[in-house]
Amino acid sequence: MSELVSIITPTYNAEKFITETLKSVKNQTYQNWEMILVDDASTDETVKIISDFAEKDSRIKLFKLEKNSGNGFARNIALEKAVGKYIAYLDADDLWFPNKLEKQVEFLKTNNLPFTFSFYDCIDEEGNSLKRRVEAPLNLSYDELFFCNYVGNLTAIYDADYFCKIVIEATQKRQDWRLWLTILKQIQVTKPVPESLAFYRIRKDSISSSKFKLIKHNFGVYREFHGFNFVFSVLLMVRFLFSQLFIKPRYIKKI
Repeated sequence: MSELVSIITPTYNAEKFITETLKSVKNQTYQNWEMILVDDASTDETVKIISDFAEKDSRIKLFKLEKNSGNGFARNIALEKAVGKYIAYLDADDLWFPNKLEKQVEFLKTNNLPFTFSFYDCIDEEGNSLKRRVEAPLNLSYDELFFCNYVGNLTAIYDADYFCKIVIEATQKRQDWRLWLTILKQIQVTKPVPESLAFYRIRKDSISSSKFKLIKHNFGVYREFHGFNFVFSVLLMVRFLFSQLFIKPRYIKKI
């Protein structure tokens, strides 16, 4: 029997995208999953849309927060509820290819890995292709990840029996990168499924769309998460920016 995959999805005012996201999960060729959605006090129709899906499919589980507490807090609540062997992440505006889970679970087993991810394609707010695919090193080491986050949150999956459920402090920014660093520090290297298995939606109001915020939050990873002093963190950020400007672009392909 196939192992259960727990899909972690925080939501907040996602009525424009959540139907597509839910359908991309329901259309998975790998069917042994639970999707745990924690709504962060949405004020639009997000909860109603999810509730309609949940009434028809018991694998879709909705939990509602009374007050807006942030994406990280909602994600950790979802993680607490998860009971699957594997933990996967999918934000409320992103999409999976139908064979995403099937390919990754098989890849984990075949390569004897407790953690993997994949390449992904970029789409705009309306779902149109941006003709861009984000790839990654085929043997991703902790040292490489230390200076550049090559792991797309929507593509990551890890074995909770191996790592246990990993909680990152909800108030911290760049939770995803901190999580992958925590994982890679234990195993040192992993491999991605060497093909695109998801669509990442680039939105005008997303944190990643602001270069200033990106620099600020990434600096926080060195200063707060790793605990380095200010001067050393600045030096590390210089190296990080070098990777962002000159190394990571090599992994962005036109399609």
